[in-house]
Amino acid sequence: MKREIIQKLSNRNATIGIIGLGYIGLPLVHRFSSEGYKVIGIDISKEKVDSLNEGENYIQHLPEFVIKESIANGFIASIDYEMVKEMDVIIICVPTPLSPNKDPDLSFVKAALDSIAPFLRRGQAVSLESTTYPFTTRDVVLPKINELNLEVGRDIFLIYSPEREDPGNAKFSIREIPKLVSGISSDCLEVGIKIFGSIVDEVIPVSSTQTAEMAKLLENIHRAVNIGLVNEMKMLCDRMDIDIHEVIDAAASKPFGFTPYYPGPGLGGHCIPIDPFYLTWKAKEYGLNTKFIELAGEINENMPQWVFSKVINSMNDDRKPIAGSNILVLGVAYKKNVGDLRESPALEIIDLLLSKGAIVEFSDPFVENLSFIQNNNFLDKSVHLEPDVLSSKDLVIFTTDHDEFDKDMIRENSKKIIDTRGIYKGSFINVVKA
Repeated sequence: MKREIIQKLSNRNATIGIIGLGYIGLPLVHRFSSEGYKVIGIDISKEKVDSLNEGENYIQHLPEFVIKESIANGFIASIDYEMVKEMDVIIICVPTPLSPNKDPDLSFVKAALDSIAPFLRRGQAVSLESTTYPFTTRDVVLPKINELNLEVGRDIFLIYSPEREDPGNAKFSIREIPKLVSGISSDCLEVGIKIFGSIVDEVIPVSSTQTAEMAKLLENIHRAVNIGLVNEMKMLCDRMDIDIHEVIDAAASKPFGFTPYYPGPGLGGHCIPIDPFYLTWKAKEYGLNTKFIELAGEINENMPQWVFSKVINSMNDDRKPIAGSNILVLGVAYKKNVGDLRESPALEIIDLLLSKGAIVEFSDPFVENLSFIQNNNFLDKSVHLEPDVLSSKDLVIFTTDHDEFDKDMIRENSKKIIDTRGIYKGSFINVVKA
């Protein structure tokens, strides 16, 4: 079986299946189809599937040509899991969120496994792409396949290769980002290397699936902890009346031993705010408390509240109550140049403003509509930025620094700005750094 699937991959005769057509799945669809593979995508959302088959792209940071080129290369999307029968490689790209108690929620992974299981056959490879805790592939995915009387490593090949997508980052495409690949057995690893080696410039094989799972968590925990540190430094520098961004730039002049991280209004996206808690949860099984990780998570989670306190203090300085004040939030996506709202700290800041009776509007070039109901307030369409719009607001809060925002125009026409991203260097009478 191994020889057959490797031969199919070498000849580009293999059919690639992508389960989950979101921020991770769609770039993979384009990458595989660009290399001459037939690609079938499956998603539970009929609306998404219909949009894709009509050539429409619902992820704004992806170029329009991604879907059109994929379709031209033979890509089709479906909600029918029976199409798994036609696939030689099945790559699972579904969300792995947290429960309300911050425990790992593998319900999407398990649902995907239940859906593909009736249609798995000999000669296929299954690869999990979703970020998860160590031993998930071995303890959750492997037993499901074993129930089918398919011998992993001989009949079917089980792989873990975590996504390393950075939405909105134009510097690194999928092809240019080294791909970690692991397998349940050496033959599984060999098949995995062949699969992903055909679409990326460099494959990094690791010895076990749990090593790859832990490596992905470490990447994101590294960022979360360092961002937590610099957010704590920001609050201290604010109390000392020191510009944290000038401090970071000064420290970054050292050519070794320092990597700059930048503070903000809180963490967002699917990975950085969530993945550390996957390891924290798993560590308890081994009798350990990941205090360092948990402390960074606590600091980062409290940043929206800290920004809100800066808003309160700024309004008090102007002798204005928040209740009834007109406030404009600039950028509601979790990071610049994308339209992704997942875990966005801007939404929590808006919630805090609305709960105190503020009249809130938002502007975001990547988010057209935002349904946000709190205390009978309703935010709908993004406001188009004009000088008179800005000048009519009591306060403007910069939460996401999209490149499309005209920063100078915004500063020149706003009564007061809360700058959570260090956009405005130096001192301006109408800019409060938060």
